[in-house]
Amino acid sequence: MAATSGGGDGVAFLVSAGIVYEIIAAACSSPQTTEINAKARAGTLMKWVHVGAVQAAVFVAVAAYVDKKHRTAIISGGLVALVLMYGSYFHAKSAGLANGGPTTESY
Repeated sequence: MAATSGGGDGVAFLVSAGIVYEIIAAACSSPQTTEINAKARAGTLMKWVHVGAVQAAVFVAVAAYVDKKHRTAIISGGLVALVLMYGSYFHAKSAGLANGGPTTESY
C-alpha cells in the first residue's frame, strides 16, 4: 500500500538517513564525547567520523544500486544525514577545542 501512495520514498529516505547515523555512531564516540575530550583526542575521534562516513557511503551506494525505484530517496537521505552528522562532529570538535573544560578521561 505504501508503494502506491508514494510512501516508499519516505521510508527509503528514512532508512538511508538512519543507516548513516547508525554507522557513524558505531564507528566513533558521540558528538558530546568528542566535545568533552577534543583537546586530547580530536584527531582520533574525527578520523573515525571519516571512516564511518566512508562505510555509510558504501551502504547507501549499494542500496541505491539495488533499489533503483527509490534511488533518489536513498541517496538524498544518506546525504542529508551525512551533512548533519559531519556538522555535529565538526561543531563538537571546535567547541571542545575552544572551550576546554573537564574531560571524561585522565592520562
